[in-house]
Amino acid sequence: MGIIKPLMTPKPVVLLALTFFTTCAIALPSCGGKEDLTNTVDRSGSIESSITVEHADSTHDVVLTTHKIWANGQVYTTIVHRDTVPGLGLISTEGTDSSGNARTVVVPKDYQIFITMK
Repeated sequence: MGIIKPLMTPKPVVLLALTFFTTCAIALPSCGGKEDLTNTVDRSGSIESSITVEHADSTHDVVLTTHKIWANGQVYTTIVHRDTVPGLGLISTEGTDSSGNARTVVVPKDYQIFITMK
């Protein structure tokens, strides 16, 4: 029997990106039509933040919050916070094994990330 892979296993970066874009899609229309979208970070002076959730074990997850402080084109410092939170348990999802056969697999449930911008 081969390794069973879930059809869809959201990676922390993908989850963060989807959450960020969804949040922007909801928040930006309420900003009075400002053009705040960007594809790059202003490295002359800005704070770049990321949030990921990693599964530590069957009962715990780790929220990893990283802030890069950019000043004059260089990373001045990077601040990393690690917080242990309760795991959300397991969920069943459809997956495929190495032979391409569809199977139901059990994977850790992921947290949803919501960002409030002010």
